[in-house]
Order: sequence, then structure tokens, then C-alpha cells
Amino acid sequence: MAERLFKLKEAGTDVRTEVVAGITTFLTMAYIIFVNPAILADAGVPKDAVFVATCLAAALGTLIMGLYANYPIGMAPGMGLNAYFAYAVVLGMGVPWQTALGAVFISGCLFLIISIFGLREMIVKGIPSSLRTAITVGLGLFLGLIALKSAGIVTANAATMVTVGDLHKAPALLAIVGFLLIVALDRLRVKGAILIGIVIVTVLSFFFGGNTFNGIFSAPPSLAPTFAKLDIAGAFGTGILNVVLVFFLVELFDATGTLMGVAARAGLLVEGKMERLNKALMADSTAIVVGAVMGTSSTTAYVESAAGVQAGGRTGLTAVVVALLFLAALFISPLAGVVPAYATAPALLFVSCLMLRDLADIEWNESTESIPAAVTALLIPFTYSIAHGIAFGFITYAALKLLTGRIREVKAVVWVIALVFLFKYTWLGA
Repeated sequence: MAERLFKLKEAGTDVRTEVVAGITTFLTMAYIIFVNPAILADAGVPKDAVFVATCLAAALGTLIMGLYANYPIGMAPGMGLNAYFAYAVVLGMGVPWQTALGAVFISGCLFLIISIFGLREMIVKGIPSSLRTAITVGLGLFLGLIALKSAGIVTANAATMVTVGDLHKAPALLAIVGFLLIVALDRLRVKGAILIGIVIVTVLSFFFGGNTFNGIFSAPPSLAPTFAKLDIAGAFGTGILNVVLVFFLVELFDATGTLMGVAARAGLLVEGKMERLNKALMADSTAIVVGAVMGTSSTTAYVESAAGVQAGGRTGLTAVVVALLFLAALFISPLAGVVPAYATAPALLFVSCLMLRDLADIEWNESTESIPAAVTALLIPFTYSIAHGIAFGFITYAALKLLTGRIREVKAVVWVIALVFLFKYTWLGA
């Protein structure tokens, strides 16, 4: 049956290799079951229910990816978008988390529509690579700021806006230890380095941070506090339409880039293209929609899937193994509940550092490309909003191309997005 479903021989693999690859991928991305509930809980979303929603959304999306698209790619709520959901939309804009979930749902539906009608390629090709790269870098800076704040390493200051925190306290010290440990383990190619770092800092927190141990296994918590609590009608309000646009754009770029990158590493591209890319995007968009109904922020393909590919994963059987392990993780909610914010902060900071390496892809000698990219990347953390960063980036890009006589280099989709954001700032306010 495995051969019939996944065509293992054609892909040059076998069941044992795929299972090992699935376990490897799960270990590298399992940190999300601790990090995502911690982030969304800051926005008032019930933490236990988010834990269940995270596991279920990851399992569903990855299962569809494996059975429908037949790719060895794991999926889960995305880093960066969960931070934007919690800190920028809910806490920053004062939007109820139910309405924010409605915005995620709408963005997922838009993503599903462009996947069904094959419009993804037109949109992605229309947006310059410099801005796509800048959004990733800006997300990395945003995550880094949140991580340093969660660890107590950076704190607010009335005179300078931010300053260094008290480095003598246990949270900051343990977060520093965890970060260095994760980087060292990753450099030594230890599988599950991020997860190991989170677990070790959590264990240390029982001795030095006043944390209490509540066991490891139990029946899964109830999903009722978040299930179907999304407010779709509220998300159609004019004040949140830009939030929907940001979710949609980041989901689209993140998913497409990750899918292509992992497929390339696995040797699954045919003449530089993914044969089943639309199926993979269908899996992604379906998981976003269902995840919003269950109570979590946007689900996306995980670049950590490359670890499983490195271990030999070549088919959807790898993804099916990952999905089953996410379902099994439902029974460790007591362990997830005791993970402190300063234990997940090192993971956030490590991921943010990795996202900054995309800066090398920007064409710095061409100012009409590099300046809008820099504006985008800088304004995301400095305005504490991915939406404002993207908005100023698109507006700056269109304006500079217009002023320098390079108007033909600007695709129609860029003009549309830039004008939408310009209209919002001039007529609707920030």
C-alpha cells in the first residue's frame, strides 16, 4: 500500500528511510508545540486550547501534504506570523483574538482561491524579489526583538525606548545558556537542537527559576475555548483589511519559498519547477483555514523539513510520519504547559538569526531595489508591525521607480498593493 500511495521505488527510497526521515523532521520542528501556545497566550488566547489546535493543524496540514501532494514536507503554525498575530494585531492594534482568527481564516480562503485557479505564479512573479526577501528579514528582526524581550535581556525605557534588562536574573541567564546551547548543537549537527535547548532550559527552570513540574502525560485538553470562536464578520472591518492582506502576502511568500527550497534540496524539481506545487499550496491553504477554525494562527510549510530530506526523505510517507507524531504529541500537554517564555525565547532568537542570512540576496548596488528592501526590514521591528513595514516598503518601491524613470519595472500587482496601503494611510489613518 505504501508503494502504491507514495511510489517509493520511483523516488529511490524505502519505508525505513522515510520513517527515520519523518522522525528527524518532527524533532527539528516540534519546538512549535511549546512556542506557539506561549506566544498566542500573551494575546489572551487560551493556552491549553492553542496547544491542541497547534498539534491538530500541524497534523492535518502535514497529512494532506503527504497523502495529496506526496512531498516530504512538514507543516505547522508559522513563526513570525504567530508573533504578528499576538503582538502587532491583538496587543498592538487592540483587535480581539477572535477577530484576528477571522482575518487568518479570510487570508486562508484567499490563498485557497489562488491555489485552485493557479494565480499564485502571477502574483509571486509580480512582486520583486528584493521586497520578498526584505519581508523575511524583517520578520527575523521582529522575532529577535520579541525573543530578547521575553528573555528579559531587552526591556522598555522611557528615555531611550529600549535598554538592556537585568542580566543577573534567572530568566535572562537561562535564556542566554539556552541560545548558546542551541547554536552549538545545531553546528554539531545534532538532530532536534532547538527542541533539546527548550527542554534543557525548562529543566533548569525547576532548579533556578522557581518553576514547578506537573508531569508529562495526560489526556489532551479541551479545544472548546477556541474552536469555532473566530469572528469573520469583524475581520471584514476596514481597520483590519490590511491585516488580512499582510497575512495573505506573508503566507504566500513563505509557503512558496519554503516548498521550492526543500524540494530543490530533495532533488524533486523538474526543470526548476515543482510538478505538484499547486497541490502543496492547497495543503497549505487548507491547513490555514482549518487551523483558524480550531484556534491557531497561520499554518505554513516548515524549512526544517530539509533535515528530514537530508536523512533520506523523498515522498509523502515522511510527512505522514510527522503528522502521526504531532497527533501523539497531544498527550504531553502537562509538559507543554510548564515551558516558560524564557525557555522558548532562545528558539525564537535562533530562528530570527537564521532569517537574517537572506540579506545577502538583496541587490545592494541598485538603490531602487535595496532602499525599499531596507525600509521594509527596518520598519517591521521599529513599528512593531509587519503591516507597516510591508506598506512602507511597497510605497517606497513604487515611488522610487516612478521618480527615477523605471516605471516599466513595476508590475501591476505592486501598484495595486502600494495604492491600497497609500489609500489606507491617507484616508483611513494608520
